[in-house]
Amino acid sequence: MPNRWEWDERRVIYTGIVLIILSGLPGTGKTTIARELAMAVLAVHVRIDSIEQAMRQAGWEVRGEGYAVGRALAADNLRLGHVVIADSVNPWPLTRAAWRSAAEEIDAPSLDVEVICSDVDEHRRRIESRVPDIDGHRLPTWQEVLARDYHPWDRDHVVIDTGRMDVEEAVRVLMTHIPSAGTISKGGQGPRSST
Repeated sequence: MPNRWEWDERRVIYTGIVLIILSGLPGTGKTTIARELAMAVLAVHVRIDSIEQAMRQAGWEVRGEGYAVGRALAADNLRLGHVVIADSVNPWPLTRAAWRSAAEEIDAPSLDVEVICSDVDEHRRRIESRVPDIDGHRLPTWQEVLARDYHPWDRDHVVIDTGRMDVEEAVRVLMTHIPSAGTISKGGQGPRSST
């Protein structure tokens, strides 16, 4: 099925498969962006926090299993022809490559996205004022976020800075980077080609 966009007055519908891999430290805005993008393009949102918390509540000591489950769910939904948004910290080159391999195994494109918040005061405010939206989920403290083992990127990727753009703008920017994507204009027009 060729990748293309259709417009239905409420959202853009992407008629192709792609794995959008959102990565970044807690509190940068990954989940907020993932939810808005999923609604905009009718995508499946695979959130590692939800998977890992369900596993903890079932009595598991969670290490890398949540990522493995997430990748399997992503691959299943790609096979069904869905756009999939993976939402996780994804801190190491190894985990980033594993997400990409889930798409490569079924010959689907992937898009690596790092979500950052360059405004340190705003990032800290978000961390310190957040409340869990998953029952029983313990959110990290600011010190835990700073101490996180998060490795620099070693390959090209899209960077979304939520310290400099709002969620709507982040979604528009991401849509221009999705293979065969376009942008939504505020006037209700369909997407424009990004080429």
